Amino acid sequence: MDAPREDDRKAPERTCVATRTVRPAGELIRFVRAPDGAVVPDLKRELPGRGVWVTASGDAVRLAMKKRAFARGFKDEVTVDPALDAVTDGLIERQTLAMLGFANKAGLVLAGFAKVEAALAKEAVVALIEAQDAGEDGVRKLGQAARRSGRSTEMRAVRLFRGSQLDLALGRSNVVHAALLAGPVSAAFLARCDALARYRGVDADGAGQDSAS
Repeated sequence: MDAPREDDRKAPERTCVATRTVRPAGELIRFVRAPDGAVVPDLKRELPGRGVWVTASGDAVRLAMKKRAFARGFKDEVTVDPALDAVTDGLIERQTLAMLGFANKAGLVLAGFAKVEAALAKEAVVALIEAQDAGEDGVRKLGQAARRSGRSTEMRAVRLFRGSQLDLALGRSNVVHAALLAGPVSAAFLARCDALARYRGVDADGAGQDSAS
């Protein structure tokens, strides 16, 4: 009888099939082969079956596709969506926005210019969330308010999302500016922002990012 296969989801380190580098599992994305042969991302590492791991960046996913590394990793025929890199990006983005929604339900998000400005003066704001399509004047004024608070060096800036995406996540309309208050859910949201930014090869404040993404 064959020995049971070790669960790859529990390994502390995995090898990226694209770059062949060994990394901590938290720095990679697990992919599985669906029953129909399609390669699908398993961001939560919950899906059964053999996993193939790729460094958590869009460039690495595209390299794995180009090198046909998924078929080699699964040792079987697979179907790879030509937009797998974008599909994976979309899943990471949705997870991140869902966590922002949880932070909002926990009372840790204040939206609207006036509320954000007031929060900067008296609340433990850990991040300013600005829509990609926010006006530069409003961004500048809130940046000045953050500096007046004396905590601007400790405060994060997040500019990864369009206003329409923030509207959906927060359940309100015309969200351009928001303040994120300190809390465990807020920390989890910011960690997901970092993961999304790394995948896109940008900074979480939106530097180097195509605003149409």
